[in-house]
Formats: sequence, structure tokens, C-alpha cells
Amino acid sequence: MTTTHSAPTEEQFDASDPELTRFDLVREGARRDGVEIVHYAPRFPVPGTKAEKRIERVLSFLFLLTGLFGTAFVVAYIWWPWHYGHGDSTYQAWFPFYTPVLGATLGLCLLALGLGIITWSKKLLPEEVSIQERHDGHSDSTEQKLTAATILNMGDELGLKRRKFVGLAFLAGAAPLGAVAGAVLVGSLIKAPKQGDENIFFTTGWDPKHNDGKPVRLTHEDGTPIRPADVSVGGQITVFPGIPEGATNKYADSPTLLIHLREQDALETLKNAKEVNKDSQWQNYVAYSKICTHAGCPASLYEQQTNRLLCPCHQSQFQITDNARPVFGPASRALPQLPITVDDEGYFVATSDYRIPIGPAFWERP
Repeated sequence: MTTTHSAPTEEQFDASDPELTRFDLVREGARRDGVEIVHYAPRFPVPGTKAEKRIERVLSFLFLLTGLFGTAFVVAYIWWPWHYGHGDSTYQAWFPFYTPVLGATLGLCLLALGLGIITWSKKLLPEEVSIQERHDGHSDSTEQKLTAATILNMGDELGLKRRKFVGLAFLAGAAPLGAVAGAVLVGSLIKAPKQGDENIFFTTGWDPKHNDGKPVRLTHEDGTPIRPADVSVGGQITVFPGIPEGATNKYADSPTLLIHLREQDALETLKNAKEVNKDSQWQNYVAYSKICTHAGCPASLYEQQTNRLLCPCHQSQFQITDNARPVFGPASRALPQLPITVDDEGYFVATSDYRIPIGPAFWERP
């Protein structure tokens, strides 16, 4: 776009002159801001050419792709199988693709949007080269009007008035992209964490429901039940739920460390027990989840002199005599304690499932 008007002085310029074009106002506003427009030319001097229409179609296609992939992300985020469903072969077949689908759809959505914006700026917006000098001072009413004209002129340069399909395509792409942001914020509220009366975040192999409602025994890996005499004073062993497949990956959240404390240490542990761990200790025996609350590694290195449990992955340490709270390393929450007792036959059993979730990245129960 070019103009033949000469540049009047600031005193001579009348922003209300009806003969002035919007670009005249833009140029004057730029001049007053110390900006010299040294080159300005539209990409397509003659509107409606085949080349321009081709660019518009490409641009519209990219924005529609943005909307398509954004919609796909929202649909997958809400309805795609997102957690492991044991025994459901169809569910299991789709479950592993949940995260890859989210990554692919969001990545392609942002890629299409970025390519669309680049195409718009490089192929449709006018070419312009300007040089600006800094200046101080306030803006009077005339400069405010010039600035407004500059902003409106930018809208004209986008060509949305005569390229309505491109504008609609952009809106069609931007709306699902906005829904993507909303889905991430409220999506977890759509999926209830409970299924019936069962909270899936609190269920492990120690839940009595896996044993016909009866307390689950603590067993060795081969399923042999454990008596108190099987653990020496100051010693510890890894125990598993005494149910079918209790020591397999089906119940990978259930490995537990059973510790036989010394008399004084047991009294201290009992004294320090928080409300959530009340009645979880049996005599001098305590049981804590073996899954580190930092990154899920096996915390199994027990130092009986200090009563600390060490996770070898990142060196988190937990004080067994004080609710297994973290005292060193990156772990920020205590190991959950398994409530235990001894049944009529003299074997250890869990009186209930863990009272708080095991592993990393969960909420504590008050």
C-alpha cells in the first residue's frame, strides 16, 4: 500500500481531515513516535488472485487442523481408558496409548497453530520495514487517535473482512485449543476418583475384599504365612498379601516391610504414633510400605542402630520410630503404615488396607 500525501508538520496536521486515509494516520502516528516507515507493500496488490486464494486455503486448513487435534486431545483426555483395568482385555489394549495419544494430539495441535501463524505473517501480511527512535513524554489526544488508527489498520492488514473463511477457520481452531487448557484444569473433576463405594486410590492387595472379607495374612514371596518368631529382634523382612497372585505384579503396590523393633524403640514408636497410625503397631512389630514416596523405588535398606529406612535410588531416609517420616533426601511424605495384628493361629494379618495412599504423588488423608 502506498500514498502520495506529503508529510505535513505536526502543527499543520489535522487528524480530522476526511481526505486522509487510515494509512496516512498510521504514518503520521509513526512519525510522531520517531518511526520512519521506509518500506510498505501488500503481499497481493490486487486482491482475490489465485495465489492469494491458495494461501488462504492453506491457512484455513492449518487452523482447522488445530481445532481437530485440539478436539481430539479433549476427547482422549476425558474418555480414553486412563488407568489399568485388570481382566478387561479390550480395556488393557487401549490403556497403554493414553499418554502417547495426549502427547501426539496436543503436539500436532500446537504445530498446526504455529504453522498457521507463520504462514499468515509471511504470506498474507504486508511487507514493512520501519525504523524507530526512542523518545520521552506523554501522548496528547491527537497521538491517541493516531495510535487507535494504527491498531485498526493492523486489523485491516489481517484481511479478516474479506477473508471471512480464514477468520472462521482460526476461530474453529482456537476454540478447541482453549478447551484443551480448560480440560487440563477441570478434567480431573469430571472423572470421579471413586467407583461405587471403593476409592481406587486407597486399594492395595491388603484390602480384605480380596480375601472374602477376612483379614489378609502377611506371607513370604512363596505364600508361606509369617509368625512373630520368624523375624529376629532388630531384623526385617519383606512381606506380601496372602492372596492369590499376592506376590506378583498384579499387586505391585503391596510389598511391605515388617520390622521387629527392640523394646525401647517399640515404646518410642508407640508413643510417637500419629492419629492415622493409632492401633497399627502390634507389640514390638511395625509394618511400612516398601514403596518410597519420592519416586516409587523400593525403600528396603534398614539400619537398626538408628532405626532409619533408606531408599537406595535417591537416598531418602525415613525415621521408623516416628511414623516413618522423611528425615533426609527428596521424599516429602512419610511411608504409609500397615495396621497389623496376629490371628488365632498365631500368624500376622493386616487388620485393614493402608489408611493413606502408598507411593509418590498422592494426597494425604487427614
